[in-house]
Amino acid sequence: MLDTSKGLGYLPRWLAGMSCYIAFGVGGLISSFTLLPLLKYWPGDANARIQRVQKAVHLMFRVFVRMLTWARVIRLDSHYCQQLQQAKGMVVIANHPTLIDVVVLISLMPNAGCIVKQGLWRNPFMRGVVSAAGYIPNRGAELLLADCREVLNRGTNLIIFPEGTRTVKGEVINDFARGAANIALRCHAELLPVVLKVSNAGLTKQDPWYEIPRRTMHIQVQVGEHIETVTAVEDSSAKQARRLTHELEIYYRQQLDGNYELT
Repeated sequence: MLDTSKGLGYLPRWLAGMSCYIAFGVGGLISSFTLLPLLKYWPGDANARIQRVQKAVHLMFRVFVRMLTWARVIRLDSHYCQQLQQAKGMVVIANHPTLIDVVVLISLMPNAGCIVKQGLWRNPFMRGVVSAAGYIPNRGAELLLADCREVLNRGTNLIIFPEGTRTVKGEVINDFARGAANIALRCHAELLPVVLKVSNAGLTKQDPWYEIPRRTMHIQVQVGEHIETVTAVEDSSAKQARRLTHELEIYYRQQLDGNYELT
């Protein structure tokens, strides 16, 4: 059997993976000028319009994940993820091992939003999607918090990666930032932890986007129990966020490593 991880055997895998990327980019560009504006301006209130667009993005991302599966770039194990489909108005946190983590999560959640870099609002392939879907631009802290509160109050789930960027290769996780805990506490929202376990790691921070994994990545999605938060008290909110972040980081290290001890 031809080894698809090296030499000429890798070429069909690379071409199949790049075809998925191209289809994703072209599909995003075309939908930004056709389907998404239609859904956005179809009669209904603002919330109904955003929900329609989010559902469309969810379905498009599901198609993209299936394409990656067909190309044998990934194999997704997402059994027992009903909590993601049923979640409403929660802060969904996850570790961030690969480039496509947010795509995988949104493909499993019909009503998900996220905080995106300002640069994506200038990206011709993605700006129509992020704008129409009501995603949140990463701007000043107070404006960001107000945007998050509005999104959560209308029942949209907010996906946040506490690591801030993809996990450094060789590490279990990066150190967590306090942003997710701050948002959950200040907005009085429940947290839903999602653990992404990846074997045959690829599409990491150290890998170029065009380097298709040489072996099929197995991505296992594990959903934990939701965590209720208390309303942050102004004079102790920083301490509450620091403690919650520490507890979440310990939880993820234990789930991913199994040998991490509380310190």
